[in-house]
Amino acid sequence: MKLDDIVISKGIIDNYYKKLTDALELDVALVGGGPSNLVIGTILGQNGIKAALFESKLAPGGGMWGGGMMFNEIVVQESALGLLKEMGINYKVYEEGYYTADSVEATSTLISNCVKAGTTIFNMVKMEDVMFRETSDGDGKRISGLVLNWTPVVHMNLHVDPLTIRSKYVVDGTGHPSEVCSIVSRKMDARLNTPTGKVIGEMSMWADRGEEMTIENAVEVYPGLYVTGMAANAVMGAPRMGPVFGGMLLSGKKVAQELIGRLGS
Repeated sequence: MKLDDIVISKGIIDNYYKKLTDALELDVALVGGGPSNLVIGTILGQNGIKAALFESKLAPGGGMWGGGMMFNEIVVQESALGLLKEMGINYKVYEEGYYTADSVEATSTLISNCVKAGTTIFNMVKMEDVMFRETSDGDGKRISGLVLNWTPVVHMNLHVDPLTIRSKYVVDGTGHPSEVCSIVSRKMDARLNTPTGKVIGEMSMWADRGEEMTIENAVEVYPGLYVTGMAANAVMGAPRMGPVFGGMLLSGKKVAQELIGRLGS
């Protein structure tokens, strides 16, 4: 078979165009490709909810790839073992209550699950801003979509206008920077559902409390805007937890189940 360079290019352009056009109207827009949002994308897709994930970097997966200090192993505690099995991630028993997994296998499995469930992942796409509208009762504002651009455009500070997508819900899974919540708080002068009404910022390491609070803090922080994973603790002012990932995964499952309850499947 003789390969035609133009057919190759056309196949890429045509199919990417179809994916992007289909993502202009979503049930859920996931910002950040870390483990929490990958779990959400998998569960939503499995339940027939139209979602897409937007990751600013070349590779989705967040910080899970690097394990702890580039030792590519992660730890998952007893409470998340069921979800580890559900996601099809291989693991080993380290000692009672502690399980280890290869971070590369774990991350790649989560990414594969998400895409195969029907949630499209767009990498190298940066969330610049949010769209908002008045609430149906006219008594406030609600997040209603995202403003997107290519990551290199943003990094190079080029004056290129973005595109927008509409979404019933947005999930901030951007980790430590909690980018979506920070923009909503700053640009809209919005009062978030936090003790201060603003993004508080994460505390220093305390794995035990951080893991618990990652799940506890995975909530709707503004109408139409959920937060999950490390971003949840950063927004609420809770401790970071390091290379233990049970809370991350479970916070994603919690948000996914709540969204299914609100949207139906």
